[in-house]
Amino acid sequence: MRAGPVQTVVVPGPRRTVEDDDEQVSGRTTGELTAELADALHRARQGDEEGFVVLYRDLQPRLLRYATVLVGWDSAGDVTGEAWLQITRDLHTFTGDLDRFRGWAAKIVHNRAIDLCRANARRPTVALDAGADRGYPDEPPGDRDAATAVLDELSTRKALALIAGLPRDQAQAVLLRAVVGLDAQTAGAVLGKRAGAVRVAAHRGLKRLARQVRYDDEEGRWTLVSPGPTS
Repeated sequence: MRAGPVQTVVVPGPRRTVEDDDEQVSGRTTGELTAELADALHRARQGDEEGFVVLYRDLQPRLLRYATVLVGWDSAGDVTGEAWLQITRDLHTFTGDLDRFRGWAAKIVHNRAIDLCRANARRPTVALDAGADRGYPDEPPGDRDAATAVLDELSTRKALALIAGLPRDQAQAVLLRAVVGLDAQTAGAVLGKRAGAVRVAAHRGLKRLARQVRYDDEEGRWTLVSPGPTS
Protein backbone atom coordinates (compact mmCIF):
# COMPACT_ATOMS: atom_id res chain seq x y z
CA MET A 1 0.00 0.00 0.00
CA ARG A 2 1.32 3.44 -0.93
CA ALA A 3 2.22 5.60 2.08
CA GLY A 4 0.49 8.94 2.42
CA PRO A 5 2.13 12.25 3.25
CA VAL A 6 3.19 13.10 6.80
CA GLN A 7 0.31 14.98 8.33
CA THR A 8 1.24 15.74 11.93
CA VAL A 9 4.74 17.25 11.88
CA VAL A 10 4.91 20.76 13.34
CA VAL A 11 7.46 22.95 11.55
CA PRO A 12 8.96 25.63 13.86
CA GLY A 13 8.06 29.21 13.06
CA PRO A 14 10.30 31.85 11.48
CA ARG A 15 11.54 33.46 14.69
CA ARG A 16 14.23 30.86 15.36
CA THR A 17 17.76 31.99 14.55
CA VAL A 18 20.74 30.12 13.15
CA GLU A 19 22.23 29.90 16.64
CA ASP A 20 18.97 28.50 18.05
CA ASP A 21 18.98 25.67 15.50
CA ASP A 22 22.73 24.97 15.65
CA GLU A 23 22.59 21.63 17.48
CA GLN A 24 25.74 19.60 18.09
CA VAL A 25 25.93 15.85 17.51
CA SER A 26 28.33 13.97 19.79
CA GLY A 27 29.15 10.42 20.79
CA ARG A 28 28.48 8.90 17.37
CA THR A 29 30.70 8.13 14.41
CA THR A 30 29.94 9.52 10.97
CA GLY A 31 28.92 6.08 9.79
CA GLU A 32 26.53 5.58 12.70
CA LEU A 33 24.97 8.99 12.15
CA THR A 34 24.57 8.38 8.42
CA ALA A 35 22.90 5.03 9.08
CA GLU A 36 20.57 6.64 11.61
CA LEU A 37 19.61 9.39 9.18
CA ALA A 38 19.07 6.93 6.33
CA ASP A 39 16.76 4.93 8.57
CA ALA A 40 14.97 8.14 9.60
CA LEU A 41 14.45 9.03 5.93
CA HIS A 42 12.95 5.62 5.24
CA ARG A 43 10.60 5.91 8.22
CA ALA A 44 9.64 9.49 7.39
CA ARG A 45 8.68 8.50 3.85
CA GLN A 46 6.31 5.98 5.40
CA GLY A 47 4.65 8.71 7.46
CA ASP A 48 6.60 8.33 10.71
CA GLU A 49 6.77 11.64 12.56
CA GLU A 50 9.82 10.77 14.68
CA GLY A 51 11.78 9.94 11.55
CA PHE A 52 10.87 13.31 10.07
CA VAL A 53 11.97 15.12 13.23
CA VAL A 54 15.39 13.41 13.07
CA LEU A 55 15.82 14.63 9.50
CA TYR A 56 14.71 18.13 10.44
CA ARG A 57 17.20 18.39 13.30
CA ASP A 58 20.04 17.27 11.05
CA LEU A 59 19.29 19.45 8.05
CA GLN A 60 17.53 22.59 9.32
CA PRO A 61 20.65 24.32 10.74
CA ARG A 62 22.41 23.89 7.37
CA LEU A 63 19.43 25.05 5.33
CA LEU A 64 18.98 28.04 7.62
CA ARG A 65 22.59 29.10 7.06
CA TYR A 66 22.10 28.71 3.31
CA ALA A 67 18.92 30.79 3.35
CA THR A 68 20.53 33.42 5.58
CA VAL A 69 23.20 34.21 3.01
CA LEU A 70 20.65 34.15 0.17
CA VAL A 71 17.95 36.40 1.68
CA GLY A 72 19.34 37.79 4.95
CA TRP A 73 18.80 37.06 8.63
CA ASP A 74 15.28 38.49 8.85
CA SER A 75 13.83 36.40 6.01
CA ALA A 76 15.76 33.13 6.36
CA GLY A 77 13.30 31.64 8.85
CA ASP A 78 10.36 32.38 6.57
CA VAL A 79 12.12 30.76 3.60
CA THR A 80 13.05 27.57 5.45
CA GLY A 81 9.66 27.40 7.15
CA GLU A 82 7.88 27.45 3.79
CA ALA A 83 10.40 24.94 2.44
CA TRP A 84 9.73 22.47 5.25
CA LEU A 85 6.00 22.77 4.72
CA GLN A 86 6.55 21.72 1.10
CA ILE A 87 8.93 18.93 2.16
CA THR A 88 6.31 17.67 4.63
CA ARG A 89 3.63 17.71 1.95
CA ASP A 90 5.69 16.06 -0.81
CA LEU A 91 7.99 13.69 1.08
CA HIS A 92 5.86 10.64 0.27
CA THR A 93 6.62 11.25 -3.43
CA PHE A 94 10.40 11.55 -2.92
CA THR A 95 12.66 8.73 -4.13
CA GLY A 96 16.38 8.53 -3.46
CA ASP A 97 19.01 8.23 -0.73
CA LEU A 98 20.05 10.63 2.02
CA ASP A 99 22.33 12.72 -0.21
CA ARG A 100 19.57 13.13 -2.77
CA PHE A 101 17.16 14.12 -0.01
CA ARG A 102 19.52 16.85 1.19
CA GLY A 103 19.90 18.11 -2.36
CA TRP A 104 16.13 18.01 -2.89
CA ALA A 105 15.56 19.99 0.30
CA ALA A 106 18.25 22.54 -0.61
CA LYS A 107 16.65 23.00 -4.03
CA ILE A 108 13.30 23.74 -2.39
CA VAL A 109 14.94 26.37 -0.15
CA HIS A 110 16.70 27.77 -3.22
CA ASN A 111 13.38 28.11 -5.06
CA ARG A 112 11.60 29.67 -2.07
CA ALA A 113 14.40 32.24 -1.86
CA ILE A 114 13.89 33.10 -5.53
CA ASP A 115 10.15 33.48 -4.94
CA LEU A 116 10.71 35.80 -1.99
CA CYS A 117 13.13 38.03 -3.87
CA ARG A 118 10.78 38.26 -6.84
CA ALA A 119 7.84 39.10 -4.57
CA ASN A 120 9.88 41.84 -2.89
CA ALA A 121 11.24 43.06 -6.25
CA ARG A 122 14.79 42.94 -4.99
CA ARG A 123 17.98 41.15 -5.94
CA PRO A 124 19.00 38.25 -3.67
CA THR A 125 22.13 38.51 -1.55
CA VAL A 126 23.71 35.73 -3.63
CA ALA A 127 22.87 35.18 -7.30
CA LEU A 128 20.30 32.41 -7.64
CA ASP A 129 20.10 31.95 -11.39
CA ALA A 130 21.98 29.15 -13.12
CA GLY A 131 24.32 31.35 -15.15
CA ALA A 132 26.72 30.23 -17.86
CA ASP A 133 28.32 26.81 -17.43
CA ARG A 134 31.78 25.72 -18.48
CA GLY A 135 33.99 22.70 -17.94
CA TYR A 136 36.29 22.94 -14.88
CA PRO A 137 38.80 20.64 -13.17
CA ASP A 138 38.01 19.02 -9.83
CA GLU A 139 38.80 20.86 -6.61
CA PRO A 140 41.86 19.44 -4.81
CA PRO A 141 40.95 16.88 -2.10
CA GLY A 142 40.94 18.18 1.47
CA ASP A 143 39.83 21.75 0.77
CA ARG A 144 36.25 21.06 1.75
CA ASP A 145 37.21 19.40 5.07
CA ALA A 146 39.66 22.18 5.94
CA ALA A 147 37.11 24.89 5.22
CA THR A 148 34.44 23.11 7.24
CA ALA A 149 36.77 23.01 10.26
CA VAL A 150 37.48 26.74 10.00
CA LEU A 151 33.84 27.71 9.48
CA ASP A 152 32.74 25.52 12.39
CA GLU A 153 35.18 27.20 14.77
CA LEU A 154 34.16 30.73 13.82
CA SER A 155 30.89 32.02 15.19
CA THR A 156 27.93 31.42 12.88
CA ARG A 157 27.46 35.11 12.07
CA LYS A 158 31.17 35.62 11.31
CA ALA A 159 31.32 32.54 9.09
CA LEU A 160 28.22 33.52 7.13
CA ALA A 161 29.46 37.09 6.80
CA LEU A 162 32.70 35.78 5.28
CA ILE A 163 30.83 33.60 2.81
CA ALA A 164 28.43 36.41 1.89
CA GLY A 165 31.46 38.54 0.96
CA LEU A 166 32.59 36.07 -1.71
CA PRO A 167 31.69 36.44 -5.39
CA ARG A 168 28.20 35.06 -5.90
CA ASP A 169 29.11 31.82 -7.68
CA GLN A 170 31.75 31.03 -5.07
CA ALA A 171 29.43 31.82 -2.16
CA GLN A 172 26.78 29.47 -3.54
CA ALA A 173 29.29 26.67 -4.05
CA VAL A 174 30.86 27.03 -0.60
CA LEU A 175 27.43 27.13 1.05
CA LEU A 176 26.20 23.98 -0.63
CA ARG A 177 29.48 22.04 -0.39
CA ALA A 178 30.96 23.05 2.98
CA VAL A 179 27.86 24.19 4.88
CA VAL A 180 24.92 22.13 3.60
CA GLY A 181 27.24 19.18 2.94
CA LEU A 182 26.29 18.28 -0.62
CA ASP A 183 28.60 16.59 -3.09
CA ALA A 184 29.50 18.50 -6.25
CA GLN A 185 27.00 16.66 -8.45
CA THR A 186 24.08 17.27 -6.08
CA ALA A 187 25.07 20.89 -5.54
CA GLY A 188 25.26 21.31 -9.30
CA ALA A 189 21.72 19.98 -9.64
CA VAL A 190 20.53 22.60 -7.14
CA LEU A 191 22.24 25.42 -9.05
CA GLY A 192 21.68 24.14 -12.59
CA LYS A 193 25.43 23.79 -13.20
CA ARG A 194 27.85 20.99 -13.92
CA ALA A 195 29.65 19.35 -11.02
CA GLY A 196 33.03 20.60 -12.27
CA ALA A 197 31.87 24.21 -12.26
CA VAL A 198 30.70 23.83 -8.67
CA ARG A 199 34.01 22.25 -7.65
CA VAL A 200 36.16 25.02 -9.05
CA ALA A 201 33.92 27.75 -7.64
CA ALA A 202 34.08 26.10 -4.21
CA HIS A 203 37.86 25.76 -4.45
CA ARG A 204 38.29 29.42 -5.36
CA GLY A 205 35.93 30.48 -2.60
CA LEU A 206 37.74 28.38 0.00
CA LYS A 207 41.08 29.87 -1.05
CA ARG A 208 39.62 33.35 -0.59
CA LEU A 209 38.28 32.40 2.83
CA ALA A 210 41.65 30.95 3.85
CA ARG A 211 43.28 34.34 3.28
CA GLN A 212 40.84 35.93 5.72
CA VAL A 213 41.50 33.68 8.73
CA ARG A 214 44.50 32.49 10.72
CA TYR A 215 45.06 30.04 13.56
CA ASP A 216 45.92 31.78 16.84
CA ASP A 217 48.28 29.50 18.79
CA GLU A 218 47.78 31.37 22.06
CA GLU A 219 43.99 31.25 21.90
CA GLY A 220 43.92 27.83 20.25
CA ARG A 221 41.30 28.78 17.67
CA TRP A 222 40.74 30.30 14.23
CA THR A 223 40.30 34.06 14.12
CA LEU A 224 39.68 36.65 11.44
CA VAL A 225 42.66 38.44 9.95
CA SER A 226 42.43 42.17 10.60
CA PRO A 227 42.76 44.20 7.41
CA GLY A 228 45.93 46.24 7.14
CA PRO A 229 45.91 50.03 7.18
CA THR A 230 44.86 51.68 3.97
CA SER A 231 46.78 54.58 2.51
